[in-house]
Amino acid sequence: MSTNEEAGGQGLKLRSEDSLPATMAAVILTGHGGLEKLEYRTDVALPSPQQGEVLIQVAAAAINNTDINTRIGWYSKSVSSGTNAGGSDGFTTITTSDATWSGEALTFPRIQGADVCGRIVAVGEGVSRMRIGERVLVRNMLRTYVGYRPYECWTLGSECDGGFAQFTVAPARETHVVDCDWSDAELAAIPCAYSTAENMLHRAGVGAERVLVTGASGGVGLAAVQLAKRRGASVLSVCSPAKAAQVLAQGADQTIDRGADLVAALGRNSLDVVIDIVGGPQTADLLELLRPGGRYAIAGAIDGPLVEIDLRTVYLKDLQLLGCTFQDNEVFENLIGYIERNEIRAVVSKTYPLSGIAQAQQDFLAKKHTGKLVLVPPSVTPHDPTLDPNETEAEQ
Repeated sequence: MSTNEEAGGQGLKLRSEDSLPATMAAVILTGHGGLEKLEYRTDVALPSPQQGEVLIQVAAAAINNTDINTRIGWYSKSVSSGTNAGGSDGFTTITTSDATWSGEALTFPRIQGADVCGRIVAVGEGVSRMRIGERVLVRNMLRTYVGYRPYECWTLGSECDGGFAQFTVAPARETHVVDCDWSDAELAAIPCAYSTAENMLHRAGVGAERVLVTGASGGVGLAAVQLAKRRGASVLSVCSPAKAAQVLAQGADQTIDRGADLVAALGRNSLDVVIDIVGGPQTADLLELLRPGGRYAIAGAIDGPLVEIDLRTVYLKDLQLLGCTFQDNEVFENLIGYIERNEIRAVVSKTYPLSGIAQAQQDFLAKKHTGKLVLVPPSVTPHDPTLDPNETEAEQ
């Protein structure tokens, strides 16, 4: 067998469940802190799919802000600065009891990775064996483990192990087959970034309107540009001048320097919707930009979570402020349709071996790229029980 790097089949294909190895390569998060808390190992026990689950051979897994935020404990209310302040070294002190998406303590060791593109290689009880071989994406905001209760979810790679490994398990009902000509790296760029962006647009009911996207050159921001344009919006994007041409190429109608005075540049009451993933000091100005009845959707605060706004702006203008984490079922399902109908295309800036995760996260924090950075696990050497351990396959 040989490695196939063509679109639709990167990585060594296993012949049967019997050929699965006993151990795998994975990146283990050993605790909250700096990059030293990421431990690349090749002796991690292979996970086993339980009832209703599938085992996936991971072909690619992208880097996201949430991976870094979870590692450094940024979600804790004890942290008041932006992600970059502790991205490499962590924070001196955090409150571990609320340092996750769910607001409950993270358990260690943990395999992170919210994005999983791969192939199903085994199934648990209650799942059809016909699914083995499917090329899939896993919904990153999992509802199965919380009984599909409203506004509750587990995040893949946070409340359960994720994709920074050669194999992972996921609920079958939230593992979606994808039929397209994309590379594995391109597909791996979709789950977290694009579902976050689509969820914000879905919650805000975006149509053919004037929409501003902050952080437009990053993974979520660039996804929001594409997805808003797909909805017929006129898209204004905040990014650095160095990345303006790339953002315009993805559908933005106008770019604004992220250091500019946004109110002076665009004018008060000039926008219908703001899609914000940055937060920080500009938040008050973003609300000034909205027309009466406008909508402000937020799903990130990389520039700082604590902001000052004038509540008179909110109520006198009848603004809607939309916090966006939980995702309705149709959000991820819609993304699969957009991919298969060629209505969007992910942008991948660079790929790294799984063992290069520390460098990938450092590059992510440097913000010199556009789009996504993606990790690729090593190819799997299958175990074949029919072979005598003292003779090679060629000798047979």
